[in-house]
Amino acid sequence: MAHTDTEEDVKISVGDLNFYYGQRQALFKISMDIFSRRVTAFIGPSGCGKSTFLRTLNRMNDIIDKSRIEGAVRIDGEDIYGAGVDVVSLRRKVGMVFQKSNPFPKSVFENVAFGPRIHGTSNKPALYEIVEKSLTRAGLWDEIKDRLHASALGLSGGQQQRLCIARALAVEPEILLMDEPASALDPRSTARIEDLIGELRSDYTIVIVTHNMQQAARVSDFTAFFYEGVLVEFDKTKEIFTMPKEKKTEDYITGRFG
Repeated sequence: MAHTDTEEDVKISVGDLNFYYGQRQALFKISMDIFSRRVTAFIGPSGCGKSTFLRTLNRMNDIIDKSRIEGAVRIDGEDIYGAGVDVVSLRRKVGMVFQKSNPFPKSVFENVAFGPRIHGTSNKPALYEIVEKSLTRAGLWDEIKDRLHASALGLSGGQQQRLCIARALAVEPEILLMDEPASALDPRSTARIEDLIGELRSDYTIVIVTHNMQQAARVSDFTAFFYEGVLVEFDKTKEIFTMPKEKKTEDYITGRFG
């Protein structure tokens, strides 16, 4: 079931996770290890639970009324649902990039400086350095360094999404969750985001939800296939796409359903 690889360093370990929206169960007994400094892709048809599962990894589902969780999610061995966990510092460690880019209606600079300010950095030169470094990491600095004080809402869709990635990187997370980060973008911007994931993989543990199987095959080291709230199969991406063990995985990958 959950594939483990002895040479890999486990960053996130999930055990017997059940998730409910009110009375409705959305995830069923999910167990998997997500490896450090690797890209893990979640694939599966719409409504199969992949985004819900992604959001359990930084407690984004907490804000949903009547949602509840059973089982454990451990990051570096610590149960993030345990008593006394500081959700703010958890979300600093586990950044998130959403499907629709959501820059704040502020300047480019203020978008990236927002997180560091909240966490106590107020020194102007220090903030400038963080902003430059984050925009550079997100592959955006050269394009917009002359527009730092212009509104972020004036950027193109692809630039806005990379700005959101820069904003997530500014607080120095260890894990980056990406919920279909390129689904609203044109092919050129999508390729930029994919290249960026390739560049960031050596420093961050990245988990990406994608409905695009070619994208999963291109960017990820490991792939998890979800169906109706169940983790059907999880393995190295190459295995999933060339030699899936489950018939359901094979049917989905070859386009027989989904």
